[in-house]
Amino acid sequence: MTSNEVKLSMGRARLETDPVCGMKVDPGRAGGGSFAHGGRTYWFCNPRCRERFAADPAHWLHKGPSPAAMGMPMAASAAAPGEAAARPEGEPVEWVCPMDPEVLETKPGACPICGMGLEPRTASAAEERNPELDDMTRRFRVALALTVPLLALTMGAMFPAFALHRFIPPRLQGWLELTLATPVTVWAGRPFFERMARSFRSGRLNMFTLIGIGTGIAWAYSVVAVLAPAWFPASFRGQGGEVGRYFESAAAIVTLVLLGQVLELRARARTGSAIRALLGLAPATARRLEAAGRESDVPLAQVGVGDRLRVRPGDRVPVDGLVLEGMSSVDESMITGEPVPVEKTPGARVTGATLNGSGSFVMRAERIGRDTLLARIVQLVAEAQRSRAPLQRLADRAAAWFVPGVVAAAAVAFVAWALVGPEPRFAYALVAAVSVLIIACPCALGLATPMSIMVGVGRGAAAGVLLKDAAALEALARVDTLVVDKTGTLTEGRPRLASVVDLAGDERDALRLAASLERDSNHPLARAVVEAAEQREIALSGVAGFSSHAGGGLSGTVGGRELLLGSRALLEANGVEVEPLLAVAEREQGQGRTVLYLAESRRPRALLSAADTVRGDAAEAVAALHAEGLRIVMLTGDNRTAAEAVARAVGIDQVEAEVSPERKAEVVRGLQHAGRTVAMAGDGINDAPALAAAQVGIAMGTGADVAMQSAGVTLVGGDLRGIVRARRLSRATVANIRENLFWAFAYNALGIPLAAGVLYPWLGWLLSPMVAAAAMSLSSVTVISNALRLRGVRL
Repeated sequence: MTSNEVKLSMGRARLETDPVCGMKVDPGRAGGGSFAHGGRTYWFCNPRCRERFAADPAHWLHKGPSPAAMGMPMAASAAAPGEAAARPEGEPVEWVCPMDPEVLETKPGACPICGMGLEPRTASAAEERNPELDDMTRRFRVALALTVPLLALTMGAMFPAFALHRFIPPRLQGWLELTLATPVTVWAGRPFFERMARSFRSGRLNMFTLIGIGTGIAWAYSVVAVLAPAWFPASFRGQGGEVGRYFESAAAIVTLVLLGQVLELRARARTGSAIRALLGLAPATARRLEAAGRESDVPLAQVGVGDRLRVRPGDRVPVDGLVLEGMSSVDESMITGEPVPVEKTPGARVTGATLNGSGSFVMRAERIGRDTLLARIVQLVAEAQRSRAPLQRLADRAAAWFVPGVVAAAAVAFVAWALVGPEPRFAYALVAAVSVLIIACPCALGLATPMSIMVGVGRGAAAGVLLKDAAALEALARVDTLVVDKTGTLTEGRPRLASVVDLAGDERDALRLAASLERDSNHPLARAVVEAAEQREIALSGVAGFSSHAGGGLSGTVGGRELLLGSRALLEANGVEVEPLLAVAEREQGQGRTVLYLAESRRPRALLSAADTVRGDAAEAVAALHAEGLRIVMLTGDNRTAAEAVARAVGIDQVEAEVSPERKAEVVRGLQHAGRTVAMAGDGINDAPALAAAQVGIAMGTGADVAMQSAGVTLVGGDLRGIVRARRLSRATVANIRENLFWAFAYNALGIPLAAGVLYPWLGWLLSPMVAAAAMSLSSVTVISNALRLRGVRL
């Protein structure tokens, strides 16, 4: 294992995978607690996952969460366009609840917790038909066709022009109402009664519990009133001795709830537009070069790793790979958000789904199918949309007592009206109880957080901001301190060798020795040294006894000469006197350059300096971050003089220089202990410990695997201005969630007393169950519409 892999593993050690739903869990903040089994402790995102695991650990350990659930790339097999995040062949479809992501089923149906329809876990570029939406639409149309004449029949007293009841005997009218209302209530409303029954069996009462009880009581009462009116005492009879019937209320409630479900399902389908837009970027075919020199267009699913592909002018790049021949400019705005095309020459990397310009080139396929950047982005977006924000706990806690509380409130309203209400007392009591049950349905409360998360995550993906989960999205809004790595974040990350000063007077030999040591290192400074040697056509030598010193440098033997290359601290720790090189080092560092000391046989030999250009957008981005109220701290392993030169150029508030990767995490924790809420932006590899220590880890770059898996937020374009976009998105989404929760709570706080009839003694006004049903549906539509506003938020 390399030192970088060790550091990465340190950064990941704090996160565990929920064995039921596959979500990442911080053991220190696990919402579902832990469970010990087989000598190991497992952590859970919520109590429901823990319950399911505890009931049958062997099942979940054998089944395990799907790779997509864990945010890991699938097997490297090609996939057809639009199926980048689809399941592997032969694996059954999994269905997940958008409000309770721990619920996983092997077939479509209703969630056993909240009653909402399950959605397929995989994504598709095509907007597929939703069987639940089709079913609800069909039931709504039938219900509407029967409810309209039913209302015309029963509401004639309010609309004299349609007073059909004057021409129909009361007994016959009752049978007509029964005939029209029964298909609506029993057939069209059947899904609601099934979900109500399931809620009783599971002990998890939800919105459909209230709908089922309310409509069921109204319809059953009315049926008895038609079939056996003599059973009812005088207190149930109105003027003329007729027993009140509420068929129109039951049918209208079912029809309005069905309308609300149709509107909600359509709105939920719109939240997947971000994923479908991303998947739709993948081309259908690729032009493959055969060994014999022939070219042919093949389906994308037939492209394999190592295939040579030709990308013609105007084509989309089929997969991720490396340019072998030719040159062109490629529009990478789908990744970076920047409209300026990027020049591509042999050796440059290209990303699948980006748009080629006027040139042509041949590339080698390196990542295909579910391993491409596009597929990994889709996986991240899909998983994040199903994650739960900490704010959701407020709604969860409220829902735990809300439904039983509503049932109790309906019972109190019934008893109060039955005891002290006007005649017919029991008829009024029934209306009040049913109205309370219907208007208090907590669908708006349940939708408040998931809808905002789904829309916000999709909006972020369109702007090049990938959010790993809802917790990161919410935490980013609270951040007041941003810690950034210098190399690759504030600077271009591609330093160039600026000078070589050799005390022995042989700069080529000093460069040969240094480049020989650095050849096997992936550090940016190492690449700069090796590239400089290659440009000067200096032949490198083999190294014996090679050793890497974390955060310090390298050592080894080249041609029998014992070498040490790295920082001043490394040389001094090994007894090397660096005084002869200090004057040169100070001069180079004063120009913002990074220096490497080279020692031979425990004596100072040479000094190499490298310059890394400050990113052109760094100063602008830092100014925008300051405008967002953030304090900027720069961490770097570079020397203080060079670091402060960069800090002055871009406007950094605080500099922590000569910091090892391990100490970066300590600096982050120190800021946290001082009461700061910290976000750490780095490359996701050397900075992994600090990324994990921060409240929010932000990976910069073009979406490397390690960056995507170690950080809560990934900025695909690697642009610091992406942090500004992420911050604005976070604040807008959290504000949207709070707005939704406020209106959901306020709606129920106002609606329940009105439905119970508190205004009747003063205004003589009692809320009709039909009006309650309309208001309940309207509350859900209001929450959804408010969440969809995030699609237009300016970032």
